[in-house]
Amino acid sequence: MQYLPNIIFALLLIVGTGFFIQNIKKIIRNIKLGKDIDRSDNANARWKNMAMIALGQSKMVKRPVAGVLHILVYVGFIIINIEVIEIIIDGLFGTHRVLSFAGGLYNFLIGSFEILAFLVLISVIIFWIRRVVVQIPRFWNKEMTSWPKNDALNILYFEMVLMSLFLLMNASDYNLQQMGADHYIKAGSFPISQFIAAWLPQDVSTLILLERGAWWIHIIGIFIFLNYLYYSKHLHILLAFPNTYFANLNPKGKFDNLVSVTNEVKMMLDPDADPYAAPADDTAEPEKFGASDVFDLNWVQLLNAYTCTECGRCTSVCPANITGKELSPRAIMMKTRDRLEEVGKNIDTNKTFKPDDKQLLNDYITPEELWACTSCNACVEECPVNIDPLSIIVDMRRYLVMEQSAAPQELNAMMTNIENNAAPWQFNQMDRLNWKDE
Repeated sequence: MQYLPNIIFALLLIVGTGFFIQNIKKIIRNIKLGKDIDRSDNANARWKNMAMIALGQSKMVKRPVAGVLHILVYVGFIIINIEVIEIIIDGLFGTHRVLSFAGGLYNFLIGSFEILAFLVLISVIIFWIRRVVVQIPRFWNKEMTSWPKNDALNILYFEMVLMSLFLLMNASDYNLQQMGADHYIKAGSFPISQFIAAWLPQDVSTLILLERGAWWIHIIGIFIFLNYLYYSKHLHILLAFPNTYFANLNPKGKFDNLVSVTNEVKMMLDPDADPYAAPADDTAEPEKFGASDVFDLNWVQLLNAYTCTECGRCTSVCPANITGKELSPRAIMMKTRDRLEEVGKNIDTNKTFKPDDKQLLNDYITPEELWACTSCNACVEECPVNIDPLSIIVDMRRYLVMEQSAAPQELNAMMTNIENNAAPWQFNQMDRLNWKDE
């Protein structure tokens, strides 16, 4: 019975981390369903992007209130969880504050953790007020249905509870240390919890119950939070780093060319090429132009979908959305992720993907949304983790135009004019420069 708590903790650690690793493997598998793309160029710029944007939060502070609060929560939560190392050692071996041998450094760390925990708690409460009381419009767009809306609030509640438990655990520990209770060595600095301690019962057995209860619920909460990430938009805590590293480094507005189209044009321009020659036996089947489903997107675009924070900054600056059109860049990313998750569940069930008569285009994203986009790149510029909704929109529009000839009438007229007149307007080629004489 003496080692029962240690055995229970070890099982909790194995199950919690095992389930997390299993889910991460599913995400990696789903991302790899995308087409290959080479993002290994310019490593220095990529590392700088990751350091400045993912780690340094440089794009978050463009909106100072949310940016500063987010940095407090981000830095505080990450640093405070350094103490998880000590909790794991104590849980496995039955020790208490095993790292206290560090003396003054240990006291400094615990004191810093407490101040950060308090700041995180205040920041999270302000975030909750912004969402629920002030109701900032970007948090209440129509795509923010019950699950996305509740998901954001669930994380806030998680953080409130975890920070409160951390401070309650330390406050109880502080009182027990002052009373000289068995097993509770004097270690740590408690600038915040010492004030909470004054409000706690002064009975040793009650304090031990409070301290142990807070300790167990705190670590169980951390494991629950860790595994909740798989189902949550808060996957960006992990994926923001690879996402910013593999982000597109080309100037905004520079579109990539389709290799198949480029090869066709080169053949047409080659005076020695025979346009009527039969393709070689080993010629690969031509790729689909553009994208109609997640399999047609590249793996970076699928990584983007999983990384989306659903913060709505992209949609709040989208001129199409602002003027009441159907398009929401955030919804594009959310729908792509939903379809990718559906495909992943299909593979889990059938061991391989079994056609389900669905696709990203039409079943999730409508042509109306795609054609509302002005290609202005505002969403790409605004995203705090360098997600590129425009690349998905462009690939799906390519499919509509090149595979289905389903462009809007105005665009079809323009392309016909370019083909016939070498200009977007319906003028004879001889009359193209008449405007300069007026």
